[in-house]
Amino acid sequence: MAASPAFLVLLCLIGCSTSEGTAQEEIPPPPRGCGSSIAPAYRVLCDLESVWGVVVVAVACGGAVTAIILATLLLAKLKTVTEQERRCGVGPLLLLLLGVVCLFGLSPAFLVGRGEVLCVARRSLWGSLFALCFSCLLVQGVRLRRLAAGKRSPAGSSLSLLALGLTMVQGMLAGEWLLLTVAREGRAACDYLPLDFTLAGSYALGLLLAATGLSLTVVLCGGRGSEDASKRRRRKWRCNGVWLFLTCLSSLLLLVGWLTFYIYGNAAIATRAFRLRGNKVTEWDEPALAVALVTVGWALLLFHGIPETHLCLRPAAGQRSEEAGQDSYYDARQPPTTTQGYHDDEAPTANHRTAYAERQAFTVEEQHTAAIQAGGYHAGVIRPTPVPFRSHVYQPTEMALLMNGGTIPTAPPNYTGRHLW
Repeated sequence: MAASPAFLVLLCLIGCSTSEGTAQEEIPPPPRGCGSSIAPAYRVLCDLESVWGVVVVAVACGGAVTAIILATLLLAKLKTVTEQERRCGVGPLLLLLLGVVCLFGLSPAFLVGRGEVLCVARRSLWGSLFALCFSCLLVQGVRLRRLAAGKRSPAGSSLSLLALGLTMVQGMLAGEWLLLTVAREGRAACDYLPLDFTLAGSYALGLLLAATGLSLTVVLCGGRGSEDASKRRRRKWRCNGVWLFLTCLSSLLLLVGWLTFYIYGNAAIATRAFRLRGNKVTEWDEPALAVALVTVGWALLLFHGIPETHLCLRPAAGQRSEEAGQDSYYDARQPPTTTQGYHDDEAPTANHRTAYAERQAFTVEEQHTAAIQAGGYHAGVIRPTPVPFRSHVYQPTEMALLMNGGTIPTAPPNYTGRHLW
């Protein structure tokens, strides 16, 4: 399985803090699944006796790889996204996937042993990464709210800059907390209370609450008050709003649940937690934070990353109808086309009855012409030369033959050449 850059950075940080204060301690024998050369701080990642550490890391690696694949797919097919309303959501979505990868990469830092560098990374990155993800959800809510109301969405770069600006606020809060407790008061980086750690990320929880409320307004009253013609066009954005609301709600419930367990649950189950060799009891507070990172990361992927990528990359409604029309035209069996001219005399004969009627008409015409030519003298009387045949004999046209079922119709009663029939 491919390793993300966030995992590599964290391994470097872990390597810088493994030898702090453990050089003189007696190293216990390695558990099943770990070699003797592996430091005790890393054995939770390969311990097969207590499999929870291996499972958490495996799930985190799977989530990181999934987020990277989604980001790559989104960048590769970005040219196919032609609608401006969909393109403006690509920037916040890529930022969210980056934040999810970093969340999964931060989870092993809460599983291994404590160190100054690791504690600094935990305190500075916990709230900042959550603020990055939740600010992306917030700006997506702003975008969908405007689109559902029939207004124009801000550009993707503007939404991304807004998300980064909201994230920097949490970064400044975390840096100020570190400076006040470590630099000014001289405390160790790992010397902090669970309540202080939770309150330091309260700004990120505020962003998540704002995103939840905004997405709920998109779902409930996104297109209210609009015309019927435009309501059908705006209804498609409610699907994005429903997925956004589910993402915010699930993330809020998971994060609040795990933080409550982190503050109050460890003292209640400390004696029942997983035990290592010897009399040392493992504390479940920081592994709870690792599980919170993994569960919230997967919630962001399943309820927002994957659906939003699908909704962004699928073709528009007009393009789908055109493609369906072309497919149905070329796939359906077409009736045979016949070439017909503009004049009846030029039209080809398509019926054998019509051809027979034409031949009979020409036969009558030839017989009548021969009779006139042969009957110049009769009873000693020289008959005058008759006028041309066409002026005295009724000649039906092809249309008349077709209308009469192929038989030769009779001449009208008032026709002048009736006596010649």
